[in-house]
Amino acid sequence: MNVDLLRVFLSRRGVLTAGAAGTLLATLPAPGHAAAPDDVPFDYADPANLRDWAPSRYGPHDQRGTLNEVTPAKTARVLRQTLDPNRPVRTYNLGALMWNGFPAIQPYPPERRHELRLLLGGYPAPAGFGGHVAFTDPFGANKLSVHEERFAGSTTFQIGSQLDGLNHVGAAEFFYNGLRGPDIARDHGTAKLGAEHVGPIVTRGVLLDIVGVKVATGQHDDLGAPASGGGPVLKENYRVTVEDIKQAMEFGRIDRIDPGDAVLLRTGWNQLLARRDPGDIARWGGSGGVPGIYLREARFLAKFRPVLIGSDTWTLEVMGNPVNNDGSVIPVHQELLMRHGIRIAESYALDQLAADGVHEFVFIVTPQYVEGATCGNTPPAALGQP
Repeated sequence: MNVDLLRVFLSRRGVLTAGAAGTLLATLPAPGHAAAPDDVPFDYADPANLRDWAPSRYGPHDQRGTLNEVTPAKTARVLRQTLDPNRPVRTYNLGALMWNGFPAIQPYPPERRHELRLLLGGYPAPAGFGGHVAFTDPFGANKLSVHEERFAGSTTFQIGSQLDGLNHVGAAEFFYNGLRGPDIARDHGTAKLGAEHVGPIVTRGVLLDIVGVKVATGQHDDLGAPASGGGPVLKENYRVTVEDIKQAMEFGRIDRIDPGDAVLLRTGWNQLLARRDPGDIARWGGSGGVPGIYLREARFLAKFRPVLIGSDTWTLEVMGNPVNNDGSVIPVHQELLMRHGIRIAESYALDQLAADGVHEFVFIVTPQYVEGATCGNTPPAALGQP
């Protein structure tokens, strides 16, 4: 989730026009929809409420949140219990393929994008080459040549398949564990809560195939138009409910969610990136909304203390659905990151897991080891047995 969205959302009540393509994001609900008690956002920005959520359950100096639940004993148990040593293991790439021009919401300068330029050395560049040439004569008696990447424009880890850090979203100056932005903000990133405190994660993964349940049970009213490749997707601004989550657990024969698990919700949304179709990409960016969970569902899942909650959308939480009328902006991010120390995963590719019927697996990710970073977009992996 791009932090620039927050400023734009707060300044515009209703529909946001973003990006060169004029993407529309219906961000706030229509008036007249009363919020259920478990959908009321908490006021984290009020210092008087600080004692209600900080210090965290992991102590006043903690910077890792529910990563503390992924102990060496848990990892060993997951490896022992999840994989049958007598059966083949398939490794799944859960990352979305990045390409030059990969879509990202562009509501506020400086823009963000994924764009690489090749740097070459050791031979003459081909005709029309638009990258960088370091040298044309190869090095040494062995005639060494080289290729490297160079980033163009404004770079960020907040793009593609990503894992949000606890320093990503706050409420005014407050962030996880009561830390204050003015105290931790530095030129390079943040002095606390940065990506250097994450480390490799190897734990139990759980797939909640929400769109798969809808297809299997004939709940077609909850589906939108298929992706251009024909794959089913939840309709724009569909709210994934607690009841949906329970149905997906039953569908996948998941009898429990344990502390430290990685919980991933499939909406089918990632299929909108598969063919790079302009219409699909506009939908993926939120032209009519984005399916996802809201506060009731976030609070339900948070009780299990998972290490992360993620989905195949770029936001995890529902966008454009009239769930309340108080003007709150991405409160699920605040609820999970600030109160519970639960990281948020976005734009994960979950279709192959679903196609193989793998709903429980070993989840692996090693986010960038970058001091002060708010996110890591290293593609995660899963070890499963179809």
